Amino acid sequence: MNNINNLIRTLKRKKIKISCAESCTGGLLASSITSVSGASKIFNLGLVTYSNQAKIKILKVNKNIIKKYGAVSYQCCISMVNNLSKISNANINISVTGIAGPKGGTKQKPVGLVYIGIKKGNKIKINRYVFKNKNRKSFQRATVKKAFELILGII
Repeated sequence: MNNINNLIRTLKRKKIKISCAESCTGGLLASSITSVSGASKIFNLGLVTYSNQAKIKILKVNKNIIKKYGAVSYQCCISMVNNLSKISNANINISVTGIAGPKGGTKQKPVGLVYIGIKKGNKIKINRYVFKNKNRKSFQRATVKKAFELILGII
């Protein structure tokens, strides 16, 4: 987890606070960050909005977005990160939604599909990946690793 130490050091040096809203990673992103001493200086808020209901109630994702596009979609991910930024007081906000498997995938949305949204200021980038991992744990770890790379890339 050298990446995470480097990330936290850089965020502290630049006085940048981050927050996250996770679904398929179930809190692993927040847990990875807060496992490092000094994270309290940069980590503001972590939400695990695993169910559609939580996305709708807590993150104010419009239920029609979930009905029309699904919880694992570009549209849901952008809504998650936008609405997180309204409540977090962080400089960088991250949202994650995907299909960890081993069941639940379709041809259009296979197991391993994940959207990672990052909002810094007024700039938003939604990234789509399909990880070819064997199990949930490796999918979740790969997603968190990719999120860290994306954050490091914009700071």
